[in-house]
Amino acid sequence: MPHDNFPKRARAFTLVEILIVVVILGILAAIVTPRFAEATSQAQEVATADQLTKLRRMLAMYYARSNSQYPSITAGVGTWGELLTQGYMRQPPVNGWVGGVPGQTIIFGSSADTGYQSTHGWIFDAATGNVWAGGFDSADEPFPR
Repeated sequence: MPHDNFPKRARAFTLVEILIVVVILGILAAIVTPRFAEATSQAQEVATADQLTKLRRMLAMYYARSNSQYPSITAGVGTWGELLTQGYMRQPPVNGWVGGVPGQTIIFGSSADTGYQSTHGWIFDAATGNVWAGGFDSADEPFPR
């Protein structure tokens, strides 16, 4: 055969083909990334609402078992008093909506927040035993960040 003398040429991608693939992948990433960020935000909201529900149940159980007394909770990071020491919870709850160390911080107050804040994760009313999640309103809905 006359063509046997020519070396076989390896097929490779051209620079233009590679650039087109990179651009397409960039466009797909730009579309998908915001959806992941939204899912993360929703997960933090749901997790905080779940922690709040559990916390309220623990306070109600403690109140019922302790002759209508609430635990001695102090303001600070994860200082839930007898709820921790008597086994009502294994570890302090974390408000993922606020995040970080402030998400574990307890302050005293008589109502829920009136806007988003990032200084505390929980508000406790020692007189009534009410507890609210920081950054959430009185209907347990989060304020926008």
